[in-house]
Amino acid sequence: MATSEKEFVALIETHQRILHKVANLYCDTREARRDLVQEMMLQAWRSYGNFRAASEFSTWLYRVALNTAISNLKKESRRPDRYTTDELPVVADAPDNDERLGLLNNAIKQLNNVEKALIALYLDELPYQEIAEILGISANNVAVKMSRVKEKLSTIIKQLEA
Repeated sequence: MATSEKEFVALIETHQRILHKVANLYCDTREARRDLVQEMMLQAWRSYGNFRAASEFSTWLYRVALNTAISNLKKESRRPDRYTTDELPVVADAPDNDERLGLLNNAIKQLNNVEKALIALYLDELPYQEIAEILGISANNVAVKMSRVKEKLSTIIKQLEA
């Protein structure tokens, strides 16, 4: 295995949580999540030659993963045999019996793709500047959008609790 391949594999192993987190946000079934993670790894490998370490690898990987997930959703929505499920996404290391977490997951499912990405990065405790870099917007725009997403989630959760 070439050095760059070894480096890539080591980086992916270190940061694989990012891929699984994004897959959990955008896929309903275990099989779909597994397929998406594989597609994200493939896209990351294809793009790895363009990674210049101008940012952290994790920032770059988030961007690749989110772009792949959103592109995958667009392709899937055009397929005539597409179906949906009521299964909630599984959040790694989350207790199954936590009702508040279940409400949050259900509320997040109702967000649009950009809002899902924004909240995932926020919940991962990334600073606004890094979120801005991943999403390709300004840090001020992140703050404004984050405020709106929080309000939207609050409204959705109140509706779900009613």
